[in-house]
Amino acid sequence: MRKLQGNVYNSFDIIGDIAVLKSSSAEAVEPQVAAKEIMSIHRNVKTVLLQASPVAGELRLRGLTHVAGENKTRTVHKEFGCLFSVDVAECYFSPRLSHERMRIARLVKPGETVVNMFAGVGCFSIIIAKHSKAANVFSIDLNPAAVQFMRENIRLNRVYDKVAPLLGDSKDVINRQLQHVADRVLMPLPKKALEYLPCAVSALKPSGGWIHYYGFEHAAKAESPTEKAKLKVAEVLDSLSVKFEVPFVRVVRSTGPNWYQLAADIRVV
Repeated sequence: MRKLQGNVYNSFDIIGDIAVLKSSSAEAVEPQVAAKEIMSIHRNVKTVLLQASPVAGELRLRGLTHVAGENKTRTVHKEFGCLFSVDVAECYFSPRLSHERMRIARLVKPGETVVNMFAGVGCFSIIIAKHSKAANVFSIDLNPAAVQFMRENIRLNRVYDKVAPLLGDSKDVINRQLQHVADRVLMPLPKKALEYLPCAVSALKPSGGWIHYYGFEHAAKAESPTEKAKLKVAEVLDSLSVKFEVPFVRVVRSTGPNWYQLAADIRVV
């Protein structure tokens, strides 16, 4: 959250040298006014876009309208010493998961094989490759544009020997070529994580491993979003007769009134 127009607060993301105003921001402050203030405070910002529609569809895209500065949607974002080339109109990208990306990288042990089921332009995969001693990271995405940028980012960060970009639906890719290979599986797509959880289990080695699950959860005042997430995960894994534990769950961020994004580390044994 950033402060604009005195005491008015609005939400926006900075991706490389592009700032993306959330649609609700326009209701409190005129986009052009907000853009002027953003560019005066954040001198690296060259373009301001307004998110005109929610993230939607299989490819997780959003409508964007140019507000100020250079009329472009492509940029290079820096995070933890890594470079990510991205077109924000063609690929899903969220800088708000930067803490999670490094948290997971620090958990990866030497020699591990990692499967990233929803890789986007490769942020989780490349940060793992750069900041751990993983042996292999299989990096899957359904969006051809995202996979194209992922390949570019693999070159930019010189992780050719670790990250393998794979185009397709992760269910199909795992069923076809990645059964029982992974020590660790990433699921950074909350809308599909529960549905794809059985597939994540099938990617793990017979000896088990870790699944990093991200989900959305609604919780009223008297409810715990973390407990609700645990129950949903347990229901799916119990139906598969899988032995597991969930030693870590946290709220990553609030996404709306009584809605939360959660991260859960699941150990399958």
